[in-house]
Amino acid sequence: MFSLERVVPWGRSFREYLLFFRLTDNDLKKRILGCADGPAGFNAGLTAEGGSVVSCDPLYQYTEEEIRSRIAACRPEILEQVSKNRHLFVWNTVRSPEELGEWRSSAMRSFLADYEQGRREGRYCAAALPDLPFADGRFDLAVCSHFLFYYSDQLPEDFHRKAVGEMLRVAPEVRIFPLVDLNGRVSRYRDILAADLQENGFSVEIVTVHYEFIRGGNRMMRIVRKD
Repeated sequence: MFSLERVVPWGRSFREYLLFFRLTDNDLKKRILGCADGPAGFNAGLTAEGGSVVSCDPLYQYTEEEIRSRIAACRPEILEQVSKNRHLFVWNTVRSPEELGEWRSSAMRSFLADYEQGRREGRYCAAALPDLPFADGRFDLAVCSHFLFYYSDQLPEDFHRKAVGEMLRVAPEVRIFPLVDLNGRVSRYRDILAADLQENGFSVEIVTVHYEFIRGGNRMMRIVRKD
């Protein structure tokens, strides 16, 4: 059962999403679904630019104040773990765990400032993979950041299959980033799922992106349903 006490909220920024998923100006005009977005600034940023976006995450069953409190409680522990595992990260754009903390805090402040209004407008939906409450083809593009493949040790192969299939049910194109797990290893499910999808008539690309913070984590999977 999902509970707030088990969540470790850590949100990425709108700009990072643009880099993760190589989102073009044309992409940003599409109806976009963000899966497992958590407290990311993507929805707030794209909405401010006039885009159409829905984020889904079980976190969104909680209030702004509950999420804010949980973020504050988790931040010191997260940064301590980052410091202990500095070797797993690339310190080029972000130069220190402290600077990373500022990046993440800025993204999560954007999320929190937008959250309650976004919930009222239906832009933040309390839902979780692998079962989404949306009609077939409801979106043009579905993206998933730091969830599928990233938690390969926690989420089994069957979960990954169902989750990707569900995203492809609601959107003809899916992009997933990164393709490594929490330890910076290429997910053991990456090539298995890619081969199965290709056998079932989907186009699958492993695309290098202009962003790397986790060592080896600068690739994104792009899946397109062929008509």
